[in-house]
Amino acid sequence: MGKVELLAPAGSYESLIGALHAGADAIYLGGEKFGARAFAENFTTETLCHGIKYAHALGKKIFLTVNTLVKEKEFDEIYDYIYPFYKAGLDAVIVQDLGVFQFIKRHFPDMELHVSTQMTITGTYGAKLLKEMGAHRIVPARELSLNEIKDIKQETGLDIETFVHGAMCYCYSGQCLFSSYLGGRSGNRGKCAQPCRLPYEIVHKQKGNIKGISYPLSLKDMCTIEHLPQLIEAGIDSFKIEGRMKKPEYVAGVTEIYRKYIDLYYADPHSYKVDQSDMDKLRALYIRSEILDGYYFRHNGREMITLTSPSYSGSDEQLLISIRKKYLEKEPKVKISMEANFSLGEKAKLTVSANGFQVTAFGEVVQPALKAPITKENIQKGLLGLGDSFYACDSLTLIMDEQIFYSLKAIKELRREAITMLTDKLCPNRDDARLERNDIQDNTSKEKTVIDETAECRLLISKNEQMEAYLESDIEVSHLIIESHLLKEQSLDDQLKEFKNQILRRKSRIPKLLIALPYILRKRDYSWLSNLTSKLSFRDIDGVLVRNLETYAFLKENNYKGLLYGDAGFYCWNTESVQYLNEFTGLCLPLELSKKEQAPLLSTHRGFEQIVYGHMPMMVTANCIAKTSNQCLKTVGKSDSLKEQYDYSLVDRMNKRLPVHTNCKHCYNVIYNPVVLSLHDKVKAGMQIGKRLNLTVETKEEAKKVLDYFWAIEIGTVSKEKDIPFADYTTGHEKKGAL
Repeated sequence: MGKVELLAPAGSYESLIGALHAGADAIYLGGEKFGARAFAENFTTETLCHGIKYAHALGKKIFLTVNTLVKEKEFDEIYDYIYPFYKAGLDAVIVQDLGVFQFIKRHFPDMELHVSTQMTITGTYGAKLLKEMGAHRIVPARELSLNEIKDIKQETGLDIETFVHGAMCYCYSGQCLFSSYLGGRSGNRGKCAQPCRLPYEIVHKQKGNIKGISYPLSLKDMCTIEHLPQLIEAGIDSFKIEGRMKKPEYVAGVTEIYRKYIDLYYADPHSYKVDQSDMDKLRALYIRSEILDGYYFRHNGREMITLTSPSYSGSDEQLLISIRKKYLEKEPKVKISMEANFSLGEKAKLTVSANGFQVTAFGEVVQPALKAPITKENIQKGLLGLGDSFYACDSLTLIMDEQIFYSLKAIKELRREAITMLTDKLCPNRDDARLERNDIQDNTSKEKTVIDETAECRLLISKNEQMEAYLESDIEVSHLIIESHLLKEQSLDDQLKEFKNQILRRKSRIPKLLIALPYILRKRDYSWLSNLTSKLSFRDIDGVLVRNLETYAFLKENNYKGLLYGDAGFYCWNTESVQYLNEFTGLCLPLELSKKEQAPLLSTHRGFEQIVYGHMPMMVTANCIAKTSNQCLKTVGKSDSLKEQYDYSLVDRMNKRLPVHTNCKHCYNVIYNPVVLSLHDKVKAGMQIGKRLNLTVETKEEAKKVLDYFWAIEIGTVSKEKDIPFADYTTGHEKKGAL
């Protein structure tokens, strides 16, 4: 196993210089499009291509972030955007979108594909699936333990890249719609407004406000410098520093310290120890009020939250000045050696060597001097005039005859040719992509497919009392979807049969019965899902609603044969990603696309539906509001009480109450939008695809009113706007789409 890679961020060219100078092995950065840090300075095409060449000259790598979700109308920009970087020798692209992944694999076959942490890979099944698709490297969800990361490495052999330092998102990567729903700025588009850093009150249904916690969603910054030996020995291939939005001094300073301790470990792993002075430096470099080591050694915990303040602790200005002088005022140069020969009657020869490469350039024939001969000093001056190039001469050997003539212009041309030849060796351009730009297929021109089960209503329930509301209502649905946390493993067979019997006793249309599988699947959930899927072959259950790649890959590997539906978080923003998901019986339109942006997708899959009612999940989190409040339901023996699991909420500065579901079965929280989504006007106008009602936090009475209202729309008996059973609602991104 080779030495672990140190991967540093660069939000600007100055940060790139600082990171390379301070010892980074590779840099990840964004260009002018498709990057998950839209507000970083980022790189123009020209500066990025120059940066690739410069890094390669130093023996370093450059990874480009193309890690946003891409709308159909933007898709034809991808090829022209990536092509110059591909040509310049870009080492890898970091991707979130499945469609973008497939596109780059097809059109840039020699490009390494790295799976972004925003794809939320949480286990071995999803990682293996992506390896089969062509992934070279996985950046798993930051919430994984070190043991889970070891498993992925051992079972897949993929390169594994993990974050070791910097700011932490409270939400599982890629599963956050908080900023999107509150202000239209999507984290999946690189424009997160960080609402998690704002103050919230934790409120318990019976106990009232939980005191002493003002910032329950603000995680402490990660710092793993003391644990590097364990991380290296776990087989992690690349250590990633967060910070494309941070100053160049931060990037260089953190890189310097991690470089120091990686090298110390390899020099003598048994005496590894971090100096307190270096810990103090890390704390002084824009670190939030406190630091912790992330999720590597814990699943969640109150100790991970800043609680009282998310603000930065400040920085040591003298430290920043010293870092700037050391790493940012001068660019690091590639050390080269030169050997020149100017022998009378022969062609001048210049051999240049660097990083194990050697080239030789030949110039004009050396002439005898008719007047003043050229001096040794003039030849040296001409050869050493490297100016703003990547290079600095470390040694020059000059062999020359006496009384010779060679023009200064010819000396410079000889030097330029040799340097160009060396650059071509160190920083080779790629051959053209195998598929030319005009070979790209226009997915939107494909013949439309007949949409199956158009305009039928589907219903998702999350509480037993909502099932009661459905059984007592008149609404007819084509699909009844039951959240898996309602199922009890001890009596699963009987419970599934009872659900079916309840539906049969209703004496109306018999819907397909689906189980909504967890938003997040971790290793500890494998046995549960295996047990559940073994029951899904029974006639009592027709299929499942899948919400993540890990679950999909698990079902695929275990030969699941039932109906397969993808939820809204199974991102399909473009026809490329929809086509990859053609095994699914049905898909749900993404929550962040406008009606106009949804339209191209409907021609590529036969079973689309749209959520037309529900409190939408804004965050799915490994950390737990109850546990942060010192009230972990498992420790107080209430983990099986669904009632208790809906007792918490968050109250924001505008006095909006954000409902929270503390899912104890799978140990995650879902934080819902306080304002319900309702597209009742769209339903009234007559939808041409399936429409789904999501019941989440509603009581029985509230659920009954919602079902009666939408059924009245369905049968045409709803009359006036006053019939709407909810006072406040949003149409989400239906009109404009997320930014």
